[in-house]
Amino acid sequence: MARRALLVGINDYRGIRDLKGCINDVGNMRHILKSYLGFTNNDIRVVVDSRADKQGILYRLEYMVKVAQPGDFMVFHFSGHGSQILDRNGDELEDRLDELLCPWDMDWDDGFILDDDLDRIFKNIPEGAFLEVFLDCCHSGTATRGGDLFCGEEIGLESEPSARFLPPPPDIAFRFEGETGALGPTRGFQTMNRSGMRRSTASHILWSGCRSDQTSADAYINGGYNGAFTYFFCKHMRETGGNITRRNLLMRIRDSLRYHGYSQTPQLECMDESAYEHHPLQWAPPEEKRRYLYLTTPYIRGEDVRQVQSALAGAGYAVGIDGVFGPHTREVVKQYQRENGLTADGIVGPSVYKALLGD
Repeated sequence: MARRALLVGINDYRGIRDLKGCINDVGNMRHILKSYLGFTNNDIRVVVDSRADKQGILYRLEYMVKVAQPGDFMVFHFSGHGSQILDRNGDELEDRLDELLCPWDMDWDDGFILDDDLDRIFKNIPEGAFLEVFLDCCHSGTATRGGDLFCGEEIGLESEPSARFLPPPPDIAFRFEGETGALGPTRGFQTMNRSGMRRSTASHILWSGCRSDQTSADAYINGGYNGAFTYFFCKHMRETGGNITRRNLLMRIRDSLRYHGYSQTPQLECMDESAYEHHPLQWAPPEEKRRYLYLTTPYIRGEDVRQVQSALAGAGYAVGIDGVFGPHTREVVKQYQRENGLTADGIVGPSVYKALLGD
């Protein structure tokens, strides 16, 4: 099982308004991946500022998906500006707006990354591989900015947060001027396409920093600039050691943002209900209903670990049954794999579950 991450943060834009907290977001997410999920330096590609142009981002995303194999886990995190343009190909039935990410070389002719571009890439994720996506940006200018993005003194406000939204220039905005009511509510990257089907999330999970009719804050928090969504996502991951369901983590992030006076409401979309109950940045394939177990810091804990340890002990292996996947449990798993003709990587995945538990 390979793990790969692409982390993109853009503070210093070419020719448009800069941001301040995006590179800190990248560092924050990288620390979470390395400290709590077992990612190594080689597993993570960080792309910031001028290196985060459209070609560079799409190439790295396409490559990550192209080399993916069943059992692989991928992460894509984007912190920067977002925006909207009037749909050009007629596939947005509900709001007729294409949502977009703004790369470093953003321009309004073709220098942006559409929701359609991401959907095209994500549909190529091979069966059995999985991607978790984080978008800390916003895709609508309809929300109130400035004061409504206020963060409280409790977390160290230095100046008013700014919105991670790039308004279209007049020639682009005029394309749908006065049609706001007819267009209907926006849906961000979770839209309906021409066929009326929701964009594919069969092989990925999508976290968004706000609703599509809101803006995401770029704010000064605890001595540095950060994306408010990414900051609180990482804060609660550290506090729980990652031992929390996606659903409960989403609730904690929303509560923290509300408590500190932010108006944004993060969104989470999963491929099925079971994924909401699994741990963030870990994946159990829907047909198996089990997460992968491997050595991380802090250690993975849970009844599924205890069940594997019990089965190993029952098979005659000397392992403690404490529900903690530590170094000794990993070595015992590797011993079991070697002696049963499996790849000895110390990871409890489908092949180990099947051989050890019969399912």
